[in-house]
Amino acid sequence: MIRVDSQTVDAAPRAKEASQATGTLKRNALGVLGILFFVLSAQAPLTGIAGAVPIAVAVGNGPGAPAAYAVAGAVILLFSVGFVAMGRHVVNAGAFYTYIGKGLGRTTGSGSAAVALFAYCTVQAAMYGLYGFTVGGLVQHYGGVQISWWVWALVTMVVVQALGAAGIEIGAKVLAVFVLAEFSILLAFAVVTLVKGGGPEGLGVAHTFSPGAVLQGAPGVALMFAVASMFGFEATAIYGEEAREPHRTVPRATYLSVAVVTGFFAFTSWMLVSSYGPSKVTEAAGKALAGGDSTVFVFAPIADQFGGWVNDVLPVLLATSLFAGILAFHNSANRYLFSLSREGLLPGRLRSLNQRHSPGAAGAVQTAIAVLLVMPFAVAGKDPVLTLFSWFSGVGVLACMLLYFLTSVSVIVFFRRERLDTRRWNTLIAPALGAFGIAAVIWVVLANFTTLIGGDATTATWLVLAVPAVLLLGAAAARLVHARTAGH
Repeated sequence: MIRVDSQTVDAAPRAKEASQATGTLKRNALGVLGILFFVLSAQAPLTGIAGAVPIAVAVGNGPGAPAAYAVAGAVILLFSVGFVAMGRHVVNAGAFYTYIGKGLGRTTGSGSAAVALFAYCTVQAAMYGLYGFTVGGLVQHYGGVQISWWVWALVTMVVVQALGAAGIEIGAKVLAVFVLAEFSILLAFAVVTLVKGGGPEGLGVAHTFSPGAVLQGAPGVALMFAVASMFGFEATAIYGEEAREPHRTVPRATYLSVAVVTGFFAFTSWMLVSSYGPSKVTEAAGKALAGGDSTVFVFAPIADQFGGWVNDVLPVLLATSLFAGILAFHNSANRYLFSLSREGLLPGRLRSLNQRHSPGAAGAVQTAIAVLLVMPFAVAGKDPVLTLFSWFSGVGVLACMLLYFLTSVSVIVFFRRERLDTRRWNTLIAPALGAFGIAAVIWVVLANFTTLIGGDATTATWLVLAVPAVLLLGAAAARLVHARTAGH
């Protein structure tokens, strides 16, 4: 007979409480594929294809748009080399702001944390706008019931909050189902089109990937939308504390995610161009935009390939794609809040963990921020796609590009000073090339920002100014906190 006394019984709960009190995220919860699904869901593949590709083709460089995704992928890959090198020495749920702080100082790092939160929360709010509109349309079409978009947004906020609080493994499993569904149908279309030899004009390799094709029209606009579609891959580092063997898992997940995302967007958009024919694709994309529903440009050739049932399935997958992206950004943002609290820059309550070792309090605050960002558009009766989605996705992309640039510069400064890694390609050359490429993208985004947000010049100016304002306010607030802490 085995004797179990009260001291032994109470040990496990006390250990669990101690772990929660120290603000430690659940260890060994995610592998490479788990992190990859979080990254891919943040990209919302079907949303990126159906939303960005028609604009990149119609307004950008026409049949050369797929090459813009390859160029964007190359820039992001160069950035990733330094990003991964820094990640081998710094494992923290704060990712961006921790990396930037290591190289450019704690104040700049704290300011960048405010920018990161701003980026993730605005992009998530943008997705709520498009999601609410999409779900509302589906319910009206199939159920004959008309319910305002913001109602669906609020209901989904509750669901996302519950899934976020349920733990990182639950979220990864939910995202895996949605991501695989949308990836499967898009890749099936692309592969079948390739095997058949392309559309009416063949594969059109020269019309898509030759230098002349890439530089025709407005290639900067296409590049801008290509980079926007890849936003979110850096979440690999955010989940470093919850990864199994983070020094191996995070680099593998980062490079794999960049490769998969670049290959997917370039290949799928190429097959879309081929399905119409390079000489006709720009006109087809323009008609879809003029008709007010850009998804027709993507859905129509897939339906021609597989049958009319696609027109019933793809709108549903678009909704689940948006939901997956919303959940991914919720998890990224609440881990930023958690990490900032642990650093003493936000109230200590935000670093508390629930029974599932998930930052429950931070998640609740992130959900409250989503409500505050979304509901003013509902109260004002604004179009959720033309305003909420367009404005916030544009400013979110600009904010993230600034973070990429600061991170690249920080990597160079950090390794020149610390000499922890003497590989020049990883710590100097690639980060410098990445910083140059990202700076070029920022210039292109600023030059075309009014087009990106689909608004007017005044709105564009205020949104652009919001990014440096958030950086300065975050840095100033951090200095005040540090000064108060030092005084005590």
